[in-house]
Parts: sequence; structure tokens; C-alpha cells
Amino acid sequence: MKSTPILAVLLLSVAWPAWAGEGHDHGDAPAAMAGPALPRFTAVSELFELVGVLDGTRLTLYLDRGTDNSPVKDAKLELELGGVKVPVEAHGEGLFEATLSAVPAPGEIPIAAAVIAGDETDLLAGELDVHEMEDEGGGGAHVHGWKEYAYWLAAAVLGLVGLAWLIRRLRTQRIGGVA
Repeated sequence: MKSTPILAVLLLSVAWPAWAGEGHDHGDAPAAMAGPALPRFTAVSELFELVGVLDGTRLTLYLDRGTDNSPVKDAKLELELGGVKVPVEAHGEGLFEATLSAVPAPGEIPIAAAVIAGDETDLLAGELDVHEMEDEGGGGAHVHGWKEYAYWLAAAVLGLVGLAWLIRRLRTQRIGGVA
């Protein structure tokens, strides 16, 4: 007895759900996000651009020139968050860090920053929009929908029907060929 037809039916029944229909070529997949985006703000003027990213109580600040987007060298930054002065430490060209006393409450918080870089001085303003975390447990977990289960069930049923048909056909041929 040749096992090639049985093997072919089994392979087709397993591979059937993997065949995509028209329009399902998604090209290069985008990079997966590790979790929800951190709250951030921007404050822009003709001279400078300040971007802040809040991670708990740590606020990372990036200060660039508005004309060419290069980091501002030897700058001094003074920051007010919701009317409260926050101490800022320089950590490199255009990179600053501030540690807040507590995690900010959800809502819009006004930001004011004074930048002093050599002979240039500017005042920047923006708003930090802090949202509550919607799902802190497992926001990126894969959820199986009913369609996915239906495809696998249909593939299994089709495979079993094909296998039963093939076995019956082989038995019929063997019995018919002997007599």
C-alpha cells in the first residue's frame, strides 16, 4: 500500500488554514509595541524644541535647535510643571532628566521651560496630557477570536473527512482487486 495519497491529504489538511486570500499580503510587519505609550509633551519656539517623556516619576527631556534639530550644547534648563519648579539635571548634549516628587494625577498639566544657551534665551510652553492606564495586567496579550477557532475546526473536519474517504477507497480497491 502506498502512503503517498494519505500523506498528501494530511499535509493539505494541516496547511489549508495558512493559505491567505486575496488582499492579505501585509508586506513588512510594523514593529510591535512593548506596551502603552508613555505620556509626553512638546514645547516649540523659533529657537528651540523641547520634548519630555514621563515614565512614572522620571521625566526625560530632549532639547534640540528648532532650525536643524541638533541637540543644544551647554544649555541650562529651568522647568515648571503645573506651577511647581522641578530641578533638572543635564546628562549630555540636549539631554536632561528630572525626578518628580510623585506620579502626576491624570489630566492636562501645563509645562513652562526657560532655556539659556550661550547668548540665546527663550521661554517654551506646552501641556503634558497624562491618562490613566486602561489595562495594566496584560495589554499586549494575544486573544483568540471565534473565527480563528472556526478555521482550525474546519481544517480538522476536512482532514478527517478526507482521511476517512481515502481509507475507504483504499480498502475498496484492495478488496475489489483481490476478488
